[in-house]
Amino acid sequence: MEHYDIAVVGLGALGSGAAYHSALKGAKVIAFEQFEFGHVRGASHDTSRIVRTSYDAPEYAKFAKSSYKDWGELEKRTGQQWLTITGGVIVFPKGSQKLARDYTHSLDVNEHTYELLTSEQVKARWPQFCVPVGSHTVYTADMGIVHASKSVAAMQYMARSLGALLKEHTRVDRILPQANGAIIETSRGRLSAGKVIIAADAWANKLLAPLGADIPLDVMQEQVTYFKPENPEAYEPDRFPVWAYAAEDGNFYYGFPAYGEPTLKAGRDIAYNRMSPEERTFVHSEELLQELTRHMEGFIPGKGQVLRTVTCQYAITPNRQFVISPLEKHRDILIGLGGGHAFKFAPTFGRVLAELAIDGKTSDDISKFGIPKSVPMSKI
Repeated sequence: MEHYDIAVVGLGALGSGAAYHSALKGAKVIAFEQFEFGHVRGASHDTSRIVRTSYDAPEYAKFAKSSYKDWGELEKRTGQQWLTITGGVIVFPKGSQKLARDYTHSLDVNEHTYELLTSEQVKARWPQFCVPVGSHTVYTADMGIVHASKSVAAMQYMARSLGALLKEHTRVDRILPQANGAIIETSRGRLSAGKVIIAADAWANKLLAPLGADIPLDVMQEQVTYFKPENPEAYEPDRFPVWAYAAEDGNFYYGFPAYGEPTLKAGRDIAYNRMSPEERTFVHSEELLQELTRHMEGFIPGKGQVLRTVTCQYAITPNRQFVISPLEKHRDILIGLGGGHAFKFAPTFGRVLAELAIDGKTSDDISKFGIPKSVPMSKI
């Protein structure tokens, strides 16, 4: 039976990061993807994802410091630019269920710089926005964009260049813990590994449940919509920022400047369109599209017409907490779950998982990213 130091299950953003960093540390690595590389069944496809340090929880703002460094290291090793820094705003209108001061506190604790802007200041700087009077807006200059599918492919390419064996169309059916390491049963045979990293997102519990270690996951289909603005030049990255909007009704919207095409991409975070991976239709919700369109009409009047809507899949952990931890009863098996907001941290997620697997420790503070003990969910 072939033996590897590290086996990674799932090659989305987090698993690809884990395979890359494990190989970078000199481990003999094998990694499995049950579908084709670059598939659209999870949450690592399409073009843009937001990168930001602006969070309402200090542990994520702190973790973001590492993510910017790790994206920079990936840029150096690949010779390609992955981050497009545009600056970004998070708008808090009067009556918002989220508070600007939670974000500024988190930024202060981690010594991130920011500006707190009035609605008039936002309008003067970016007349494309229509911000309600009395709103508070947090601006951070380091907010920006990373290309999703290309950066995942880059981490996979780097893993291969460092000797990792990556297999697509190979489903992991079972993980059998041993005294040291585990035996892995796949749709194409068996192998053993000293450590196993599970980064299978919505499919993770199929492997965790037989180990008595399943984690409550709320799986749902999400969607983003591309609009054709009336004046595309006004929305280029050097003239228009990444944005988020914490609405009065509790919804959290977000969007991007034109990126790679003359369009605006926008969506609502957490739409509660629940389903299982097997039940997913890939058909977008017309109700959610209309809701988003109404929001955009008020907030960005020049958004233009709807071009297309793309779906993805979220697997939400309790309280949307990151999970970066070995299993309590099987320490050679590690789990990485991002709660639907981890792409911006992908290379750091991967590095920390690799460090835990190979070194048994990490210098990053992951004290709040252990196995969840409770099931309530809130938004970030």
